[in-house]
Amino acid sequence: MGNLMTTKRMLACGGLLLIAGGSVLTAQNAAAPVARYEMRAGTISGMAGMRGGGMGAALGMAFGGGGGAQHELWLELGSSRTAADGKPKADHFMPAGARLGKSVALKTPERTPTAPGETHFERPTGRMLIFWGCGEHAPKGQPVIIDFAKIAAGQMPPGLWSSAVPLDRYVTPANSRTYGLWPSDDGKSARPDSSLIGAHRIAGNYAPDINFTLTKDFMGALQGSSAAQPGGATLLRWNALPGATGYHASIIGGKQGARGGNQPVDIVWWSSSATREFGGGLADWLAPSTVARLVANRTVLSPQTTTCTVPAEVKQAAPDYMFGSIYAYGPEEDFAYPPRPADPKIAWKPEWTARIRHRSMTGFLVGMEGLGAANGAQPQRECPTKPKKRGLGGLGGLIGGALGAPTGGQDGC
Repeated sequence: MGNLMTTKRMLACGGLLLIAGGSVLTAQNAAAPVARYEMRAGTISGMAGMRGGGMGAALGMAFGGGGGAQHELWLELGSSRTAADGKPKADHFMPAGARLGKSVALKTPERTPTAPGETHFERPTGRMLIFWGCGEHAPKGQPVIIDFAKIAAGQMPPGLWSSAVPLDRYVTPANSRTYGLWPSDDGKSARPDSSLIGAHRIAGNYAPDINFTLTKDFMGALQGSSAAQPGGATLLRWNALPGATGYHASIIGGKQGARGGNQPVDIVWWSSSATREFGGGLADWLAPSTVARLVANRTVLSPQTTTCTVPAEVKQAAPDYMFGSIYAYGPEEDFAYPPRPADPKIAWKPEWTARIRHRSMTGFLVGMEGLGAANGAQPQRECPTKPKKRGLGGLGGLIGGALGAPTGGQDGC
């Protein structure tokens, strides 16, 4: 695991306007809003909720307890204003169906400088074998092989990663004068029976009041399964979800060395993308317009697709374990105030914008599907929730996504 995490760090780099499926600002030459609000709602099933430590534990408070499917909810408020008294405070008032009480507090994290000192570096060993696409056998040219020792020496294979799957510009402390987020340390979390439908209000002392009504709820739960095929391939299946705009499947597997322990000889990474796209935004909440483009170029599977065959060569390269993840990208709702002027010549100066995106994901051991849901394990909560780092593409994005975390989560506490 030490080598894997080291490699991860190395590869990381009153009126309303409702617009479905896209950004409220991209098509208009408009002033930046005073406040931006973002909600990300997810449904998690299988082993994705069975995270014991490290990054999984640090993010555990985002998930509700209980067996079967769980819900995750992330809230972030960014504003160009500061609190007059220097003590930022904001709350999100929820509909009763959310089962989160009257409101949840959006906590402003303390800004702490990085302590000086030497950073420990552990030179990784082993290789990564990369496969992609659905089919009985891997085509010519696969796998692409990455030697970790060569990467440590600065020899990255050309053309390995691309920017075809965008990493969104989220609300962050870096692009906000004042920033608040939830979940925090209040002990609350979205529950399996939580509902988001209804009126929402965000009020605080560093941003204008934000009001909107949601009509879309958490997505249904994905149920993934795998079955060995006579020729050595593996058939992945999942259920179709209402509202899904597309699907993406991935597998991380491996082959241990003779010494065992944490010294894998090979790490194997497979993606259902037909265009050799990995990690990055594929492990995130994607806008429906983005997913439609990715379905058209075969990076993401269509919403009608419910199977994908993993080439036999993937299992041959990863005989010791294979962990599978399946994502269903969902709908989006966007709001802004005041409404966009009908006359494009009139300047539009929104006070605030808000959006919510949905996704559903499941994780399972290939060949041992159903383990997570059957055990009904609850996520661990050893660490306080911290602000999330964004922009981790490549391996870092996939690992975070495989654990059901927002793209670019932190390593451990």
